[in-house]
Amino acid sequence: MIKKYIWILLIPLWGFAENNYNVLFIAVDDLRPELGCYGVKYAQSPNIDSFAKESVVFDRHYVQVPTCGASRFSMLTGRSPMKTNAMGNNAAYSGKSALKTGLDAAQTFPEMFRRSGYKTACIGKISHTPDGRVFAYNGKGDGRSELPNAWDELPTPFGQWKRGWGTFFAYADGKHREDGKGHKDLMEFKAEKDTDLPDGLMAETAIQQLRKWKNERFFIGLGFYKPHLPFVATKKDWDAFEKTKIPNPPNMDKPKSSNYHGSGEFYKYKAPFEKSKPLKQQALTDSRRAYLACVRYVDRQIGKVLDELKNLGLDKNTVVIIWGDHGWFLGDMQMWGKHSAFEEANRSALIIKAPGAVPHTSSVLVESLDLYPTLMDLCAPKDQKMAHNIDGISLVEVMKKETRVIRHSAISYWGKKISLRTSTHRLIVDKNGKNPELYKMDGIFTDGKNIAAENTDLVKEIWSQREK
Repeated sequence: MIKKYIWILLIPLWGFAENNYNVLFIAVDDLRPELGCYGVKYAQSPNIDSFAKESVVFDRHYVQVPTCGASRFSMLTGRSPMKTNAMGNNAAYSGKSALKTGLDAAQTFPEMFRRSGYKTACIGKISHTPDGRVFAYNGKGDGRSELPNAWDELPTPFGQWKRGWGTFFAYADGKHREDGKGHKDLMEFKAEKDTDLPDGLMAETAIQQLRKWKNERFFIGLGFYKPHLPFVATKKDWDAFEKTKIPNPPNMDKPKSSNYHGSGEFYKYKAPFEKSKPLKQQALTDSRRAYLACVRYVDRQIGKVLDELKNLGLDKNTVVIIWGDHGWFLGDMQMWGKHSAFEEANRSALIIKAPGAVPHTSSVLVESLDLYPTLMDLCAPKDQKMAHNIDGISLVEVMKKETRVIRHSAISYWGKKISLRTSTHRLIVDKNGKNPELYKMDGIFTDGKNIAAENTDLVKEIWSQREK
């Protein structure tokens, strides 16, 4: 098994030069692997699918925490929640986990790239806040950078929504969930143009940034908002699924588990149907269709940016990552949203294209923690001084198809639970190892039946072999 890195060597596995490649890091909020390249035939994601053919598609990628802020904090710092106890959305700027200013070493990998001479920009949601600045939903806050010393520029376009959280919870015509006027529709598909909505504006901004820095070494973080709630995209994205048969989730039985939740984030919105539990058939189909429409919309924005990267001749020397910050229930086990120790909340999309990588789909168990050491190996930023050791495993050998196993289990954390995903099972236990729930995984799905009682030896084996 490949050991985790304690970074003391400055020579990367990928090459011997410093500052090897540019980085375009694309984060997509609430993106579970509901994409054609992951075998979802009813999805419409042609641009990501085309990109995937030239990339490494990680079929079993798991986040550390199934909520936006904590997942991003762990990924950006390369640190396990077991060490930081960073479990909330505000982890980067409040409490004991808050990132500090004035340090002489990097706390996040964007900061490492900036310290290494890269030009860095944050467009949209890379950390928890939707523009990289610390403000509350209501607009209050001092606007300081959420990631100290990470960004040269924060050019997120606000458009008619005027501020970051306004763009994140946006509807058409400048309305948004936090404008004090009670806008809380679950879905809206009336916009005509992509740029009538924030993600379309961000794609344009990213294109301009690429043109501006085409002769620089750069790290651009581009964080799209959709398909996060509310479900808002253009009319054509909704209409595109009119004749598509969207199947029901493979498992629609409510689990007998404390890890079931009431889908509070989903049900607090005003729906155009009866908000029953479970949803009736038409409401279920329409909600799944709305999510898919938002994926279709953001896929088109990603395509525009990737096309420009190629047009500028930058695709050959740029590492491109598409990353979903966690999974999302789409009616699976009668749940909607994230915030659970189950598979659907923790498995998300991860696709990496890098010079020298062998395009393929990998079933190796990987974690979001692995992105930090992977980027260090690929790009060899010249200043590798870090404020803390990092906990992930470089994926370079996986990307070169030189290894098939790097860990026994991928570990996620939620509330008082630890969730361990092996190649065949998911074990959910209390942090002290008690009250186990064990689920047999048929590929990426489970029937929701807890088999821990009749498999006590396997429970002990999985728990004992967890990564320290």
